[in-house]
Amino acid sequence: MLFFWGLLFLSLFPVAMEKGSANHSKTHHHQPKSEDIKQKSRPESKRSDSTKTHLTKSEQLLRIEDHDFAMRPGFGGAAVSVGIDVQIESIDSISEVDMDFTMTLYLRHYWKDSRLAFPSSNNRSMTFDGRLVKKIWVPDVFFVHSKRSFIHDTTMENIMLRVYPDGNILYSLRTTVTAMCSMDFSSFPLDTQNCSLELESYAYNEKDLMLHWKNEKEPLKTDEQILLAQFFIQEFRASSGLAFYSSTGWYNRLFINFILRRHIFFFLLQTYFPTMLMVMLSWVSFWIDRRAVPARVSLGITIVLTMSTIITGVNASMPRVSYVKAVDIYLWVSFLFVFLSIIEYAAVNYLTTIEERKRMKQREKFSDSFRLNQTQTMAFDGCYHDSQLDLSDYAEARLSVANTEARERVSCSNPDGQQLRRKRSIKGNVTAVMIKNNHVIDTYSRVLFPTAFILFNFIYWCLFS
Repeated sequence: MLFFWGLLFLSLFPVAMEKGSANHSKTHHHQPKSEDIKQKSRPESKRSDSTKTHLTKSEQLLRIEDHDFAMRPGFGGAAVSVGIDVQIESIDSISEVDMDFTMTLYLRHYWKDSRLAFPSSNNRSMTFDGRLVKKIWVPDVFFVHSKRSFIHDTTMENIMLRVYPDGNILYSLRTTVTAMCSMDFSSFPLDTQNCSLELESYAYNEKDLMLHWKNEKEPLKTDEQILLAQFFIQEFRASSGLAFYSSTGWYNRLFINFILRRHIFFFLLQTYFPTMLMVMLSWVSFWIDRRAVPARVSLGITIVLTMSTIITGVNASMPRVSYVKAVDIYLWVSFLFVFLSIIEYAAVNYLTTIEERKRMKQREKFSDSFRLNQTQTMAFDGCYHDSQLDLSDYAEARLSVANTEARERVSCSNPDGQQLRRKRSIKGNVTAVMIKNNHVIDTYSRVLFPTAFILFNFIYWCLFS
């Protein structure tokens, strides 16, 4: 019996030892895991503490975290009044092709937010940069019909926020905006354009935000040195109105209107004067001999090509509008004058050809009749018969010879008179040749074309200037 209990003890003792060691190892491995979790939880708590934003003294004074600045001032009550003041720094460019203008200006907003009121012993305001603007409510004013706009950021964002102790706020920024301008070129380049820059709240209608000019007497200020290359600024004017949207209602809208008058001197030098010279140059062909075909034709074609170049250059810098401009009227009427001068020479050349053909036919008939008379008056023996011979031509020829001899005797006795008669005869011959080679159409064209062009210029400049 003792031997049996001894064997049982020896067999169960190793198993108990193995279980005890296993339990000890489990507890040993489990304890480090809990420590690791504690160690991991400590840095997370530190991170959560580091993400908290620390308010500056000014923000604590303004109690930024005590209010919800996503809502407008006086939400649920009367509309907040926002005054606008604009100072135009420059008009950078005006594009006729894109029908827009670029303007740099200072845009200032004035309103009152009692949530930002703070106690002050000396009643002094606090001025901030653009970092505080992102934490408070500001008016959402935008430029209507704008294509591009940006706030200047050299060397920092050109934004200024000034808060007064009673809650009045001044929010100013410097921006450049490119806006659309509907231009009318029917009188170009003698035109006057009326452009406007429009301001409006994007989200708040007139029930929530009342947009108006801060100073009704002088809401708009401009720099006196604003100069443009092609335009003269006649007037700057500020106005206000309402805009209706079917889905959201009525909105207050402010207008900055400016009237631009174009400088005409540039276009006089580049377009009008060259066109006038080309038209006058086409009149030179009326004084050229009508038989000089290459001279007159080449002159006309050269002037036509020059006019085409002028018209193409003017239209290249203009938008493709579907109506006729004032400069188009002048250029195409001038082109018509040049074209008619070529047509005039075509008519002269055609009529001259017909006249020469008639003369050639008359000469042929005269020569045939003279030969016929000779054969009729000649006898079969080869002699002329006096009864059948007409001596009238012979008598005239004899008289002319006698007159010539008498003139030679007089000229020999008076050499000075001979030189005078020769000069007069040369002048008479040149005049006779010019009259003979001139066509009646050229004679009338020398008067009609300049008169018609002068009349056209008078009517044109009276209508458009």
